[in-house]
Amino acid sequence: MGDPKGFLTTPRQDWLRRPVEERVRDWDEVYVPGALLPVISKQAGRCMDCGVPFCHEACPLGNLIPEWNDLVSREDWRAASDRLHATNNFPEFTGRLCPAPCEAGCVLAINQPAVTIKNVEVAIADRAWSDGFAPPRPPDRLSGRTVAVIGSGPTGLAAAQQLTRAGHTVAVYEKDDRLGGLMRYGIPAFKMEKHHLERRVEQMRAEGTKFRTSTAVGRDVGAAELRSRYDAVVLAVGATAWRELPLPGRGLAGVHQAMEYLPLANRVCEGDLEVSPMSAAGKHVVIVGGGDTGADCLGTAVREGAASVTQLDIYAQPGGERDEDVDPWPTYPKVYRLSAAHEEARDLESAPAADADARLFAASTLRFTGDADGHVRELHLVEVDAERRPLPGSDRTLPADLVLLALGFSGPDRRDGLIDQLGLVLDPRGTIARDADFATNVPGVYAAGDAARGQSLIVWAIAEGRAVAAAVDRRMTGDTQLPAPIGPYDRPMTV
Repeated sequence: MGDPKGFLTTPRQDWLRRPVEERVRDWDEVYVPGALLPVISKQAGRCMDCGVPFCHEACPLGNLIPEWNDLVSREDWRAASDRLHATNNFPEFTGRLCPAPCEAGCVLAINQPAVTIKNVEVAIADRAWSDGFAPPRPPDRLSGRTVAVIGSGPTGLAAAQQLTRAGHTVAVYEKDDRLGGLMRYGIPAFKMEKHHLERRVEQMRAEGTKFRTSTAVGRDVGAAELRSRYDAVVLAVGATAWRELPLPGRGLAGVHQAMEYLPLANRVCEGDLEVSPMSAAGKHVVIVGGGDTGADCLGTAVREGAASVTQLDIYAQPGGERDEDVDPWPTYPKVYRLSAAHEEARDLESAPAADADARLFAASTLRFTGDADGHVRELHLVEVDAERRPLPGSDRTLPADLVLLALGFSGPDRRDGLIDQLGLVLDPRGTIARDADFATNVPGVYAAGDAARGQSLIVWAIAEGRAVAAAVDRRMTGDTQLPAPIGPYDRPMTV
C-alpha cells in the first residue's frame, strides 16, 4: 500500500474532459491529454490493498489491481506495466471502453467513491507505450501447428496474440477492410482514437500473427475449406445480428439500425468518405435504446450538427446512489450515469423535450409516421410504468427526420453462411453452443466472445479470447502454460 491513509486524505479525482464546446467540433478523444499524470499516483494511493480484493472478482480478467495501484503510487511504471499486461492484452482498450465493474466491486465503494481503477489502468497502458514497455514478444520457436481466428474484435485479437506467443502460426480473418471489429467501425473515435488499435495490430504483426482483411469466411472463402487447412479454428465473430423493432412505419426511409449509422461516421474519420450518406446534419434525430450504443449515436449526431437529438430509454430514470436492496455491493449497480455524450447534449440543449440530458426515460415507441414521399417525420411514443404498461393519456409525438434503433444484438450474423456451412449447433438464445473447453460440435472448431456468450463487455471479450487460447493450446499440445481467466459458463456477479 503506497499510502496507508490515502483513502482517507485524498478525494477521488477523475480524468478531466475537454470543454464541451471544444470537443464537439472534432472527433478526438474527449479527455484532456496528459491530465492524468499529475494526479494519478495519488489516486492509485487511495487503494487500500484489501485482504480480499473484490475488484479481482468483479473483473473477469483477474487484473492484479492492488498490485499495480501500489506500483503506480510509487511511480514504478515498468513494474506496473508488467503486472497489468500479465492479465490483459489490451489495457488501453479496456481503460477507455470498459464500464469498470472493478470499481463497483472496490471495497472503498461501500461508503465512499471508488478508487479510479479505470483511469490508473489507462495511465499505465499509455505510459507503457510512451516509455517502450510494450515491445513485441515473438515466440522462441514455432510449434508447427496452425490456427485460424475468424474475427478481429477484442476476443479474436486476444486469442490470436496468446496463441502466437505460444508458438503457433496464427492467421486472423476479418470481413471488413480494416481490423478491429466493432472497435474499428462501431466505437466512435471520440471514445477511442484508432491509433491505439493500429499500434497493437503492428505489435501483433511483429510477433508473427498474420492478418487477412476483406475476407468473409463462408462467402469469400468456404468455411469447410478453411477448416481443412488449419489444425484449429476459433470463431470470434461477435454478436452482430441486431434486434429489430417491428412497428408500424418501420419501413419508412430514415429509420435505420445504429450499426448502419455508426460505421459510416467512422469511415468519415478514416478518410474513406467526405460526408456520411446518413449524416444527422440539420435533422431531428431520435435514438431508440438507452444503452451505450445509443449514447455513441448521440455523441456522433451532436458532432454531425443535428438540429435536435433525443434518446429514448424504456426504463425509469435510476437514482444517483446504489439501491442496496436491488444491486447490493459488490455487484454493478444501475445508477444514473452521465456519459460524455449525455453531458454534451445537456450543455448544448440538444434535446429540449428530454427529461434529463438527452434522454426520455420510461418511454416506449408506438409507431413512426412519414410524409408523402415515404420518409419518416414523426415518432409516436407513450410513457410506461415499471412493468412497461402504457400510462393512459401520456402519448407524445417527437419530430424525427432520422430514427436510429440501438436495441442490442441477439447473436452472430448468419448471412455469410459460416454457421450453416460448418453445421454448428446453436443454443436456444441463438448463440453458438460450446462445451466446457470452448469446443463446438464440430471437431477442431472453437467459439468465444459474444458469438457464444452473447452481447457482453469488452473486458469479458478479452477474457474469453485468453481463455479459448488456453483451451486450443491444450487440445493441440496436451498441455498449456497460457492463463484461462474464465470458463465458458462464468457470468458477472449478480444478486
